Amino acid sequence: MKQQNAIQLFEDKKVRTLWDAEQEKWYISIIDVIEILTNTDRPRKYWSDLKTKLKNEGSELSEKIGQLKMQSADGKYYKTDVADTEQLFRLIQSIPSPKAEPFKLWLAQVANERLDEMQDPELGIDRALEQYLLLGYSENWINQRLKSIEIRKELTDEWKKRGLKQGQQFATLTDIITKAWAGKTTKEYKVLKGLKKENLRDNMTNTELILNMLAEASAKDISQAVNPKGFSASKKVAAQGGNVAKVARKELEAKTGKKVVTALNAKAVLQQNKSAKNLGTKKK
Repeated sequence: MKQQNAIQLFEDKKVRTLWDAEQEKWYISIIDVIEILTNTDRPRKYWSDLKTKLKNEGSELSEKIGQLKMQSADGKYYKTDVADTEQLFRLIQSIPSPKAEPFKLWLAQVANERLDEMQDPELGIDRALEQYLLLGYSENWINQRLKSIEIRKELTDEWKKRGLKQGQQFATLTDIITKAWAGKTTKEYKVLKGLKKENLRDNMTNTELILNMLAEASAKDISQAVNPKGFSASKKVAAQGGNVAKVARKELEAKTGKKVVTALNAKAVLQQNKSAKNLGTKKK
């Protein structure tokens, strides 16, 4: 079953989804949907109670819910309850929420857009660009981010060819690359930037993104050149790829006298951009 994890946005809220190419279906994280519809800070408890309620009412829906691995806030992949769009439409009917109808419309749109993208892949890039623009990112940053997604996919495709497993092994290799070039693991990097559930790459500056891309592209190129056998050999390659970007980072810091890896995150940058625009408008 060929699957592709993706993050969708509903009113600036992230929803973890997974596209099953063989079945041509979206699978959506139920916990994410419940958190959006109910605004509860305990979505797992809400879902547990709802499953019990549905079962007591004789509904077979909760019994048909499956589990798939999706990325958690720590960057690792864990099994989580998911529903396809048809199941989710039925489930939403059991959740009293003023956002239920808007969410249904959004869900139908997401399903249709994916089928359109299968016919024209460029539409997916255009929609990602639109989402980042809506969040307030600059076009320059967005271009770097979209390129970083392409490079990341090339690297993970290389890992898959080597027989490596998504989840723990991918996360470990990513940590090795990040630690090598940035001097911090992914978790340490997120702590520095004050992030929790947010995506680390979405909170990197242009320079951080470029060096991260260099590290991942180098790891992919070295892997293709040396043909590592097994996970241990791939870990060495990951470190070598990260070290290529480390050399570039060190040289840049020596020339500028400024640290590349900083606590600056997207929220702060976007706020600065907004303030600058407001100031420019007032001066006029």
